[in-house]
Amino acid sequence: MARIVMKFGGTSVADLDKISNVARHVKREIDAGHEVAVVVSAMAGRTNELVAWTRDAAARPDQREYDVVVSSGEQITSGLLALKLQDMGVKARSWQGWQIPMHTDAMHGAARILDIDSKVLDAHFAIGEVAVMAGFQGLAPGNRISTLGRGGSDTSAVAIAAAIGADLCDIYTDVDGVYTTDPRIVTKVRRLDRISYEEMLEMASLGAKVLQTRSVRMAMVHGVRLRVRSSFEAPDKVPPVDMDNLAALGTLVCNEDEIMEQQVVSGIAYTRDEAKVTLIRVDDKPGVSARIFGLLADANITVDVIVQNVSEDGNHTDVTFTVPESDLERTRGVLEAARPEIGYGELVDSTDIVKISVIGAGMRTHAGVAAQMFGALASKGINIQAITTSEIKISVLIDAEYTELALRTLHSSYGLDQD
Repeated sequence: MARIVMKFGGTSVADLDKISNVARHVKREIDAGHEVAVVVSAMAGRTNELVAWTRDAAARPDQREYDVVVSSGEQITSGLLALKLQDMGVKARSWQGWQIPMHTDAMHGAARILDIDSKVLDAHFAIGEVAVMAGFQGLAPGNRISTLGRGGSDTSAVAIAAAIGADLCDIYTDVDGVYTTDPRIVTKVRRLDRISYEEMLEMASLGAKVLQTRSVRMAMVHGVRLRVRSSFEAPDKVPPVDMDNLAALGTLVCNEDEIMEQQVVSGIAYTRDEAKVTLIRVDDKPGVSARIFGLLADANITVDVIVQNVSEDGNHTDVTFTVPESDLERTRGVLEAARPEIGYGELVDSTDIVKISVIGAGMRTHAGVAAQMFGALASKGINIQAITTSEIKISVLIDAEYTELALRTLHSSYGLDQD
C-alpha cells in the first residue's frame, strides 16, 4: 500500500463525462489498497471566464475579491468529483484550501504556500476516505481566500504530497509523459521514462508546458517524486500504482541518481514569446549596466539573455537582451524615459525571434555539446543572434522562421529521434 496524490488538470475535468473518467482512475487506486488524495483544477476555460468577470465588474479589482471569484472553479470541480466517487461507492469528501488549512502569504493572485496542517487529512485517511482537494487556493492572513497564480494546482498537489509524506505525486494531463521535444513539430520524438528535477525545471522554464515551474522546484526541494501521465487512458486498461516499477507508465521526475545512465542531452525546448531589445552606442562607463537593468527590475520586467559588445573606439557599447514579448512596450517606455540618464544612441527591438534550448544533465561531464549545437545550426544556414548557458543548458536566439528546422536538426543531431 502506498500513499499517493493524484492531480488532474482542467482538460481532464472539462465536463461531467471526464470527471466520471477521473473518478474511475481514483477508484482503481483505492481498490488496489492505496491511500489517495486528489487535487483538481477548474474545468477547462472556467478560470479564464471567471477572470474576465472580475475585469468586467471592476476596472481595477480588489485582489482579495478577485481571489474569491477565480478560486470558485476548483470548488465546483472538487465537489462534483466527490459526488461521483460517492456514487461509485467510494468514501470521499471535498476540501477547500481554507478547510485544511493551506496557509499562504498575503500576495493575493500569486500567493506562496507557507504551511499545511496535515493532521485533518491524516485522520480522514485513517477511516479510508479519499480527500478531494481544490487546487490553486489557500488561506491568507485575515482569513481571506488566496490563489497561487495560474497553473497553481500543480504547486498545490506537490505541496500536499510533501505535507502528507506521499510516496508519489501523479500529475495527470492531456499527454502521456514528457517528450524529447514538441511532438507537434518533430514527428520522431521519444517519451522519456525518467528525467531529473533539474532537467525538468529547465524544460518547464523554457517552454515545455507539461509541468509548472514552481511545482518542479518545490518537488526538488522536498524530494517529492513526480510522475507525468495521461488521464485519457482507459482507467480499466492500466494497472494501479506499482512503486517498484514507476517508469512503466508516463515520465518519472526524480533525483539524478535514480537514473541509471544519464543522457548527454535529454530534450530540446523552445520559447516564442520573447522580444529582443538592443541599446546602440551606450556610454561605456561603470554603473551603466546596473542602471539599465535596475530600472527594468524596478518595473518588475524579467530579463533573460544579455549580450554586450564594446565598440572599436572603446567609449561605447551595444547592449542586447531579451524580455517577455508582453513586456516589450513597458520596456521601451522605461528605457526611453531614462535615455538622458543612461546615455545611448538608439533603441532597436524585434519580436521575430525564438529561443531554442538544448537541455541535459550529461552536459556536466561531456565536452563539445555547444560546438555540436552551433555546427548543426550552421549546417542549415541558421544564424545565432545571442547565446546563454547554464550547467545543463545552452540557449540561442534565432530568427523565428527557422524554428521548426532548428528543432528537427538539433533533435536528430543529438540522437534523440525515435528508432
